[in-house]
Amino acid sequence: MKRKVQKRNLLYLKSSEAEFNQELTEKMKEKLIDLLFKYKNAFSTDKEPLGAIIGHEVDIILNVEKPYPPLLRRPAYPASPRAKEALEVHIKELMDLGVLRKVGHNEQVEVTTPVIIPWHNGKSRMVGDFRALNTYTIPDRYPIPRIHQTLTQLSQAKFITAMDSLKGFPQNVLTDNAKKLLRIIVHCAIFEYLKMPFGIKNAPSHYQRMMNPIFPE
Repeated sequence: MKRKVQKRNLLYLKSSEAEFNQELTEKMKEKLIDLLFKYKNAFSTDKEPLGAIIGHEVDIILNVEKPYPPLLRRPAYPASPRAKEALEVHIKELMDLGVLRKVGHNEQVEVTTPVIIPWHNGKSRMVGDFRALNTYTIPDRYPIPRIHQTLTQLSQAKFITAMDSLKGFPQNVLTDNAKKLLRIIVHCAIFEYLKMPFGIKNAPSHYQRMMNPIFPE
């Protein structure tokens, strides 16, 4: 939906993909649109460069030392031609976003994780099978908010706004140690994660630790 809003003698063309509560008055909607437009730099699309959270590097600490057990050095899973094609598309997308890099042939590789390509409604995803790595990862016991507590805090609220973070996990930067542990192996090469992927053991804890200072209330 596109609409023009007159504000301070300037004409803005606002394209909104947000879903507004139909019980809001037109004046309330106008105020909300103005607020969103005021902080438009806080929002992004999948066509923009991926952000990087400064001052919060994600590390992975294992409960085993080198030489690592064979379970952490796994080969690539067999893949059909269709899966290989989809995999190459996903890898290119993540490399363009700065989430992955290709490991050089002269680099020492000690840990490799295979990936799987699940399909749903004709669309594919690339998922690292981090079960072996998670087995040897020391858990981070950082507290995660409970849903019922959050709902209790919102019980007296008049307005509730829900926003989704675009590729939230991959905006967390990894330490050099974590990068070496987060190397995926596919049919054509080995790639290294530069940002935090989904599926690793302590990802929710790291993400919550990052969010708490931003949303202290």
